[in-house]
Amino acid sequence: MQGTMLSNEQMLFLQQEKQQLNITKRVLSNFNLPEEALNALGEAILQLDELFLIVVVGEYNSGKSALINALLGDHVLEEGVTPTTARVTLVRWGEALSEQIVNEDFAIVTYPLELLKELNLIDSPGTNAIIRRHELLTTEYVPRSDLVLFTTSADRPLTESERQFLEKILAWGKKIVLVINKVDILEGRAAVDEVRAFVAQHTAGILGYTPELFVLSAKLAEKANQTSDPEEKEQLRKASGITDLERYITETLDDRVRLELKLSNPLGVAANLLQQAEGLNQAQTEELQADLKLVSELEEMLSAYRKELTAEIKPRLAEVDNVLQKFEQRGEEFFNTNLRITNIGNLAKSDKIKAKFEEEVLAGLSQEIDAKVHAMIDWMVDKDLQIWYQVMGALERRQFVARKQTEAGPMSPQAARRTDLMASVGETIKTIVNSYNHKKEAEELSVLVEGAVAQTALFEVGAVGLGALVASTLFSAAMDVTGIVAASALAILGFFVIPYKRRQAIERFKEKMKDLRSNLMHTLELTFGREADLALNRLEAKIAPYTQGVRADQEKIARDAQALVELKQTLEELQDQMRTVL
Repeated sequence: MQGTMLSNEQMLFLQQEKQQLNITKRVLSNFNLPEEALNALGEAILQLDELFLIVVVGEYNSGKSALINALLGDHVLEEGVTPTTARVTLVRWGEALSEQIVNEDFAIVTYPLELLKELNLIDSPGTNAIIRRHELLTTEYVPRSDLVLFTTSADRPLTESERQFLEKILAWGKKIVLVINKVDILEGRAAVDEVRAFVAQHTAGILGYTPELFVLSAKLAEKANQTSDPEEKEQLRKASGITDLERYITETLDDRVRLELKLSNPLGVAANLLQQAEGLNQAQTEELQADLKLVSELEEMLSAYRKELTAEIKPRLAEVDNVLQKFEQRGEEFFNTNLRITNIGNLAKSDKIKAKFEEEVLAGLSQEIDAKVHAMIDWMVDKDLQIWYQVMGALERRQFVARKQTEAGPMSPQAARRTDLMASVGETIKTIVNSYNHKKEAEELSVLVEGAVAQTALFEVGAVGLGALVASTLFSAAMDVTGIVAASALAILGFFVIPYKRRQAIERFKEKMKDLRSNLMHTLELTFGREADLALNRLEAKIAPYTQGVRADQEKIARDAQALVELKQTLEELQDQMRTVL
């Protein structure tokens, strides 16, 4: 910091503060803050190495240039210029009076005043300037200041635009000193006191504290500078009130106070940006809630769908198993009835036995199995279409609300991106639902189930349709285990053979049926379970761009919030440390 001798401890703190503030700037650059705000922090960091900076602000024609001339004790700046020619002017020390026009927005004036070796002054365009660019220049330079000299005119004290500008300055955490200029136009002390009280009361209401307030007439101070009579000059300066402000700047703002303000300035700018970032983070959190609610709703839908499928697959498969159990019971009854010595003539006629088995035991089995399995397939296809409809409906409801919000006002870039993702996913889901072919889906699932069963070791290949495939396999198994023998062998063995063969056939039949039923149920359960998983995965994949985008935003917002908490703590620690080195 120029113009002030720093102790080793203060110099070390200054370096630490600059380092941490640059880190702060990098962290805050990840937020959607205005570029000029981040630039203001960068400028405030650079100002740590410059002279103490006082920025004079106020409405156009409030007498800012005249006030600076009064402080300089000479007519250095032009007064009464129109807003169309106004620019930011930096007043600094120089061996002679000079002016350098840097560009249309900025000029540098030098003047050989000892005070300017310790501080710089900035004359700014009016906060209510006709050209908007001039007001922007004012707001750009205020964040760089170490002290704001806020000037209001006695004939229009604290206008609405000045109130609004004071609130902006307050957000930057600046040291503010109030100047009521042009008191020479007021009649009597009572009028001056009334204006002073008015300004003090209302600024305290805005700032939350009563700032230093000076009442003066820059016009009388300039008149004092123009007279050569020492006595008249002293009287005019005293009457103008400029001496009180000069004393405050030269004596009250000693090296320690200036250093404190200088070190506090960028911390205040950083704190303001931090507050803006916190506001953005909070706004993003609030914006995200509707999307999080929809994602949770979609996830709950899919979870409920998964649970419902899991819960219903086994009971529906049990209906198929009941058909097989009844077949087994009929087969056992068939063997008990037909594998007898009294039926020895028919036992030798295997074709006749097979035909009778088909008629009494196998009849209708194929159709029953097909009916149960197809009913289950239709159920699964219906459930699949139903969940797609539910997801589409949830997305459409959210899109309707999003459109209303868009009409009400602009969204953040993150919210707009999520809305676009939601619209894209919604359109995809809608296309799938509108083109959904129930018959085709059922046929494809039926082929899948039949193929899975046919590929198992216990079932035969060749029959057309799942029911026919199962019935054919069951019939072959039943015939294989009966142990039917030729009539001549039965005649020789006689009475003792038939009961044994019957018991053997029934036992082997039951074992075979147990294996077949277990194998079939296991295969069907795996197939339908796998298809349920595929259906869910297919739907999850379609909505994933949106749901993953929302979750990613949620994680980023949470990380940002934590980063801001840590940043706030660091800035507070810097503030505490600063007090120890002053």
